[in-house]
Amino acid sequence: MDSVTPQERSRIMGNVKARGNKSTELKLIRIFKKYALTGWRRNYPVKGKPDFVFLSQRVAIFVDGCFWHGCKEHCRIPASNRDYWLAKINRNQARDAVVTATFQEKDWKVVRIWEHELKSHNIPVLIEKIKNALQ
Repeated sequence: MDSVTPQERSRIMGNVKARGNKSTELKLIRIFKKYALTGWRRNYPVKGKPDFVFLSQRVAIFVDGCFWHGCKEHCRIPASNRDYWLAKINRNQARDAVVTATFQEKDWKVVRIWEHELKSHNIPVLIEKIKNALQ
């Protein structure tokens, strides 16, 4: 049970600012280096905040956490405050769709990578996905 009121919890959570998921981004950097993928920039200041961009190829890469972005395979909605979490994840997915469409309208390719795709057994498929976007 929460020790603060719902309004206080909302205020506290509202003060938490997203800074990217460093562990997934660092995994992807290691993958880029291992497979000699060069030309990427991290945290490039563009609306939509892609995790990585390949400017010359106009490719934006987003690494989506399975929970926060509602992965159909791995997202498990908590039983407590279920309506809140469903609404939150639905808002994230709607924002993702708008950001993807905005980049595509500007002739960018968008690659969305699920957190679980960074596991070692998924790397060959992931590398192919990224290389295809870069061509």
